[in-house]
Amino acid sequence: MTSTETQGLARMIDEVQIRWIAVGDKTRRLPVVMLHGGPGLPDYLGDVATMIADLAPVYRYDQRGTGRSEWQGRHSLARHVDDLAELLDAWGAPKAVLIGHSYGTDLASRFCLTHPDRVAALLLLCGPFVGDWRTAYRGERARRMTASQQERLRELEALAHRTEEQEVELLTLAWFTDHADSQRGWRWAAHSAGRRRPVNWAMNSELGKEGRADPIEQHLDELRACLPAQTELLGGVDDPRPLSALESLALRLEVPLVRIDGGGHEPWLEQPEPFRRHLRRFVHRAVCPS
Repeated sequence: MTSTETQGLARMIDEVQIRWIAVGDKTRRLPVVMLHGGPGLPDYLGDVATMIADLAPVYRYDQRGTGRSEWQGRHSLARHVDDLAELLDAWGAPKAVLIGHSYGTDLASRFCLTHPDRVAALLLLCGPFVGDWRTAYRGERARRMTASQQERLRELEALAHRTEEQEVELLTLAWFTDHADSQRGWRWAAHSAGRRRPVNWAMNSELGKEGRADPIEQHLDELRACLPAQTELLGGVDDPRPLSALESLALRLEVPLVRIDGGGHEPWLEQPEPFRRHLRRFVHRAVCPS
């Protein structure tokens, strides 16, 4: 695998600077762009990017207001879509292969709706979920927690201000159930809670509210009509978010769904080899269609 990495800042039309990282040979014509989840978290997909960096240049970035991309102000889904378009311009990429994870799948889908001519292929990892998936998710999440863990999470969420230690504890409790194995899941969540910070809670609230008011589910017919020929969904069978919601989406979009047995919401952690195999197959087909 190549380890060549570059990074920089791209200035948006409203003067906001977005921090980006690229790994791989940037002289190759068709790049892969990875869209991280949240909303409100900095990029965390570096380990996933290295799985395919020998096949294509892979770009990642901190969405505005997260990580090293500074921004103070209101957030909107349209502005985040525009950011991605302006980043592609800055990278000299008329088109790209988009790979989104979690909330990043919603962003990728909305970008495809607005700029279908700029999406060469689309891989949606663990999202977007459709239907009344939140009820099943809350139930499964509660099942994976003890009563004392649930109570402690509620206490931390109710605090108007949290210390650094309390913030890490809250994120660990909120995230460890994303994994099928609770013991390893706790370690992964604690590690992520220390690194994927600070969380932009205002961004999370604003984009979450807008997404619920105008869910991607209301645009599926339009989305299906503009999807690139190579579009796939991938989900972990043991994600607490119900796989049935991804199965429903795959049927409505008429695209294949890859199921990772034993994988949770971040299947590259629990099932790295099956995940890596599917990811490389997808990207190879996208950048070497012959």
